Amino acid sequence: MYEFIDRLTNIVLPRVRDFHGVNKKAFDPQGNYSLGLTEQSVFPELNFEDISQLHGLQINFVINNSNPEKSRVLLEEFGIPFEKEAK
Repeated sequence: MYEFIDRLTNIVLPRVRDFHGVNKKAFDPQGNYSLGLTEQSVFPELNFEDISQLHGLQINFVINNSNPEKSRVLLEEFGIPFEKEAK
């Protein structure tokens, strides 16, 4: 899990087109977080030439916590980049 989060935050998310951070509002009341990617080609292990059909990917962080704010802080500490608030 730690290796996946590291690869997600440092390699995959920066490769997403027009990426400005993940949505802060995707927490459920139990503190779990859901993140969706529209195509799997952002993973460097996959060669674009070998992909015959694009598939999306849904990532769910299940956190044993009942507070979305504490879950957000935990994910920020893991390096998940949340979008900045507009001024």
